[in-house]
Amino acid sequence: MTRPRVTVRARLTLLCTGLFAACGVIVVAVSYTLVGRLGALGEGQPSSGETAPASFGTLCRSEEASDHPNSAILLKCAAYFQHLGQQQGAQGQRDLTLSHLLQYSLITLVVVMALAAILGWIFSGRALRPVHLITAAARAASERNLSARVAAKGPRDELRELAETFDEMLGRLEAAFEGQQRFIANASHELRTPLAVMRATVDVVLDNPDSTAGDLRAMAADIRAEVDHAGQLISALLILARNERGLTVREEVDLATAAEDVLDTAVLGDRRVHARLEPAVISGDPVLAGRLIANLVDNAVRYNLPAGDIWISSRSLAGSSQLTVANTGPVINPADLARIFQPFQRLTDRTSQDGFGLGLAIVASIAAIHGGTATARPRSDCGLSVTVTIPSAGVPAHDTGIRPTQRPSVLRPG
Repeated sequence: MTRPRVTVRARLTLLCTGLFAACGVIVVAVSYTLVGRLGALGEGQPSSGETAPASFGTLCRSEEASDHPNSAILLKCAAYFQHLGQQQGAQGQRDLTLSHLLQYSLITLVVVMALAAILGWIFSGRALRPVHLITAAARAASERNLSARVAAKGPRDELRELAETFDEMLGRLEAAFEGQQRFIANASHELRTPLAVMRATVDVVLDNPDSTAGDLRAMAADIRAEVDHAGQLISALLILARNERGLTVREEVDLATAAEDVLDTAVLGDRRVHARLEPAVISGDPVLAGRLIANLVDNAVRYNLPAGDIWISSRSLAGSSQLTVANTGPVINPADLARIFQPFQRLTDRTSQDGFGLGLAIVASIAAIHGGTATARPRSDCGLSVTVTIPSAGVPAHDTGIRPTQRPSVLRPG
């Protein structure tokens, strides 16, 4: 047999009623005691001749029965009996007053306790309304519907803060879910392109009965190129997914040294590089730091003018390390910079062979897991300048004033 369910509202009502009953009993007891003592004080003190009331009463009765009574004693006896009658009347009145006081106090206490229980039930329900709203919003929220909100009103108390925190959590979940859905759709679209090219290439060769060995080699070369292209995309997706788990390696990395290593192996073509690299040591993953710089350099090379320029610099400033890569290139609308670090976002129409739109998304993701930020701004004449700011080694992010940006939503493997 299951125990009856006692709600928080019922427990709060019982608690308030019990506390009120305890306080009421204390008030009644104190009032009863004080009234009793005041009544006793009001009866007065006995006179000097009343130190032995029993013997004095016997003396009075013997004096009254005497043939020659003493008039002085009789006067005292009359005063004594008069005072004794007054005392007995006052005692009776005090007892009746105390009895009525106790009776009316208990009746009033019972009535007020019932009223306290009713009011406690009503006001505890109003106080717990945000909890019911949170419960309803949590039940309404599902994998495909995260738009429910508590939107609590009333005084800004702990429950109001809880409701607002829950709304913020639902907002983040909704944004993450929508971003994941967009990411999956974009990734599917990007992967569909090389698969479609491979299928078309194979179909063309198979449908031609006169295909030669040269045709087969050309088909194999085309398929190999598309496989490489798909492999690069999958590698980029895995990096983004891995970054969601945070850093697993922490070592001191000098961004200047890492940038020199990247420039030594980068394919720059006819681009001119202008480097000004100062020590900028961070604590993080050396492989990811190298990938961050390589992506910035690749982006600066890929979307540049023929025989254009690339500027790369690093420095330490106010407890943070900065790396900036700028290039010449097409004029960029500042309004487009808001989406430049989002996955699969390209500022111009490009084919799949010109990148996936994941380079700067990976840069932002790597900067975020290192506690830093990545920002972009158009250059005054043409091109783009991207700056990555990461706390220097041994310096927490809150000591540098860095506020990490939200990580891009990524496809989680599995």
